[in-house]
Amino acid sequence: MTKEVGVGQAHSKIILIGEHAVVYGYPAISLPLLEVEVTCRVVPADTPWRLFEEDTLSMAVYASLEYLNIQDACIRCQIDSAIPEKRGMGSSAAISIAAIRAVFDYYQAELPHDVLEILVNRAEMIAHMNPSGLDAKTCLSDQPIRFIKNVGFEELTMDLSAYLVIADTGVYGHTREAIQVVQSKGKDALPFLHALGELTQEAEKAIQTKDTMKLGEILTKAHGNLKEIGVSSPEADALVETAIEHGALGAKMSGGGLGGCIIALVANVSQAQELADRLEEKGAVQTWIESL
Repeated sequence: MTKEVGVGQAHSKIILIGEHAVVYGYPAISLPLLEVEVTCRVVPADTPWRLFEEDTLSMAVYASLEYLNIQDACIRCQIDSAIPEKRGMGSSAAISIAAIRAVFDYYQAELPHDVLEILVNRAEMIAHMNPSGLDAKTCLSDQPIRFIKNVGFEELTMDLSAYLVIADTGVYGHTREAIQVVQSKGKDALPFLHALGELTQEAEKAIQTKDTMKLGEILTKAHGNLKEIGVSSPEADALVETAIEHGALGAKMSGGGLGGCIIALVANVSQAQELADRLEEKGAVQTWIESL
């Protein structure tokens, strides 16, 4: 038995702090963006579905059908996504999650959470070769996630009564190239990576004590370190500067870098909306506001 349409949804994510340093064993904190979503609809097709290209969507559908032991499935996927690609917002993980949920919904099959996570990570292997699992974990959670390489994931409680403005520079992020930039600096990068690790630990404490002023200072310091190791971009630097000039408690680039997004912490929703408008005036192609 199948439905006329199978529907699956998933939300986005953003790195709050810890990018790049996380590769070297320091913690990172990632936030779910519950209002930035992708929807996948599985509908009947005239011909059987085939794995023609190894992208995350195709792999997610393939893995789902294989798990359900369904062959010659005459289906196709319709994707409606508000998550821009290659911006550090978990687009591929979210699309995979939505597609898997949609396939299981179409075939009216139960989807345990652990099975969903396994199938998503399998699909993510195609996109990122050796993913940390942080994107998938955060896109599957409604809580912030703390991650340490080779240690694991932990959900964090965050109730800051503050807001985060996310601004898209309009430039694709280039994570692999940015990692190579850091590696090319060798020992010269280590003091900055260590500082980023310490700032992430300080950010955790600020979150626990609900000290938004301190958290803002930490985010701005983190951007300075990321800029020093060469993974920011002129577009991100300009938007961070604009955010600080217009009253943000702190701001930084987010994700792999060399493009992508910046984030800015503000005290209330009216400031968030005003700052979002300012950032768009300064070149941000899109902005989002998330309550913390």
